[in-house]
Amino acid sequence: MRYSALKVFTQGLTGNKGWKPVWREPDPKPQYNVIIIGGGGHGLATAYYLAKEFGIQSIAVLEKGWIGSGNIGRNTTIVRSNYLLPGNQPFYEMSMKLWENLEQDFNYNAMVSQRSILNLFHSDSQRDAFVRRANAMMLSGADAELASAEDLRRELPFLDFDNARFPIKGGLFQRRGGTVRHDAVAWGYARGADLRGVDIIQNCEVTGFDIKDGVCTGVQTTKGAIKAGKVAVCVAGSSSRVMAKAGIRLPIESHVLQAFVTEGLKPVLPGVITFGVGHFYVSQSDKGGLVFGGNIDGYNTYAQRGNLPVVEDVAEGGMAIMPMIGRARLLRSWGGLMDMSMDGSPFIDKTHISGLYFNGGWCYGGFKATPASGMCYAHLLARDVPHPHATAFRLDRFKRGYLIDEKGQGAQPNLH
Repeated sequence: MRYSALKVFTQGLTGNKGWKPVWREPDPKPQYNVIIIGGGGHGLATAYYLAKEFGIQSIAVLEKGWIGSGNIGRNTTIVRSNYLLPGNQPFYEMSMKLWENLEQDFNYNAMVSQRSILNLFHSDSQRDAFVRRANAMMLSGADAELASAEDLRRELPFLDFDNARFPIKGGLFQRRGGTVRHDAVAWGYARGADLRGVDIIQNCEVTGFDIKDGVCTGVQTTKGAIKAGKVAVCVAGSSSRVMAKAGIRLPIESHVLQAFVTEGLKPVLPGVITFGVGHFYVSQSDKGGLVFGGNIDGYNTYAQRGNLPVVEDVAEGGMAIMPMIGRARLLRSWGGLMDMSMDGSPFIDKTHISGLYFNGGWCYGGFKATPASGMCYAHLLARDVPHPHATAFRLDRFKRGYLIDEKGQGAQPNLH
């Protein structure tokens, strides 16, 4: 069933009794060509593009919980491609272009809103760094626009331009950036994959891998053994635990990243705004709540909840640039489990075990990368060679000395 305005109208006239489930609830088959472990945004996108773009049949997505229970439903919905380094910029710009046509592609309203993203800068050195970033973005085909403090005063008069400690001197706009409804992305990809024959199996935890003579031939699950020609792991913050079942140790630490939303307010923020001195980013949802976040909690954890010091730090960052939000009441908070790599950039690669593939290490960048990650992972699984825009995301890049240190923080995952 395709969705359309006419379909919504006619269903409304008949009491909405003709809608079908968005995807099936199949039992697992004994064998598949490809098994994807992880039913989040990246796993579902991979299954969708494997079926749609590469014509692969007999695919299963195994999800420990329910669709949308992981980071795809626990983020601040921001999409952007304002990256600097050549290993990252083409990939995230590819993702942005896929976002722009996503709803038409899988016939589902993901509420893609290109309302812009603005990175504020507060010093001359930051300005110089943002000029360099803007030039790199434009050279690789992305859009970038530098704004002076006077420009921002006219467009965003509520910002604290006269802050004695953090004066706003300008900002870097990416007008094509914005927000997307996160759980709708999961539902849209799940529906699109299901329509192409992919089995989406929820509440099916992988407990082990069948590996013999260096070849992975399937997985053990809570619903029995399942054989596969290829097994693709795509489980975000649980990457280290899952890959350990195959005897693989990853250059990844898991940290929790908290996010927050306030009570509903009248429209005030036209787009996404980030603080240039601390780590704070904010947008306004369609319901009026301010959605914001900041730094990860500095300790390693597999819990989807954080602690109060980060709450205080994020609130301070918001107050530093927008004192007006000081009286807004916090409605709720949540935590996503981040797979923080040693250089802050991801992996899409084969492992040394034949038939076993890995996608992870997305740090803060997982949601915005969803379409491109799925496309590049599908390309790798279908053709056994990296996608041209993902050739730098190798597991052995630390051994080879080819780091992609976008933030320049070195091998400290807690700083990325």
